[in-house]
Amino acid sequence: MSDDQLDDASEEGFKPLSAEEARRWREAHQPLSPWPVVWVQAVAGVLAAVVAWLVSGGLMSVVWSAAYGALAAWVPAVLFARMVARRMKMQANAGSALMALMVWEGVKIVLTLGLLLAAPKFLAQVHWLALLAGFVVTIKAAWAALWLMSAKRRSAVSIN
Repeated sequence: MSDDQLDDASEEGFKPLSAEEARRWREAHQPLSPWPVVWVQAVAGVLAAVVAWLVSGGLMSVVWSAAYGALAAWVPAVLFARMVARRMKMQANAGSALMALMVWEGVKIVLTLGLLLAAPKFLAQVHWLALLAGFVVTIKAAWAALWLMSAKRRSAVSIN
């Protein structure tokens, strides 16, 4: 098939939405807010520190290491969520929104690495396993929150 034939074939099934259909589609597909994910991460980080306290028998250097690991994941996520929320309000064009997303993801990675590398400066004694546990739990909580939010959204859309 030639390129023209492919274009014609794909356009046959294409039907532009009316203004009312577009409005209904936008109402049914509201953009997800990043803030619930950030708050789930905060709760997961606190829980990681509590578990570290329970497992270590109250050894505060382990608790602080786990809490610092959680903060090393959470603080960059807050900055990233703030940028995403601001972009959602601005309704920028897709190209600039994608570029901003990529730039801020880079900032998030650099800040995360900086915080992890600075752990010995902020903590009197670093328990790297506890720090890593707090970090991983907080990161994975974001994925779990996103998965739950998308599952909830899919079920709400399928009901309508």
